[in-house]
Amino acid sequence: MQTQNPFLDEMAKLTQAAMGLAQAAGEEAKNAFRAQSDKWAADLDLIRREEFDALKAQVAALGAEIAALKASKGG
Repeated sequence: MQTQNPFLDEMAKLTQAAMGLAQAAGEEAKNAFRAQSDKWAADLDLIRREEFDALKAQVAALGAEIAALKASKGG
């Protein structure tokens, strides 16, 4: 956008540049936060939801298998 006033043109350019820098800084902050939270989760030996759900399914299957074995033994 160009106007008749060169000062306003420069202000518009500076504003656009500042907006770009602010957006880049926001993305950088989000990536840094995500990396830090992943590090904390690893330090605390936390697992991801997918891993938990897989283990939960395995435990349920083993529980069903144990119940079937007990029933087949009659006890």
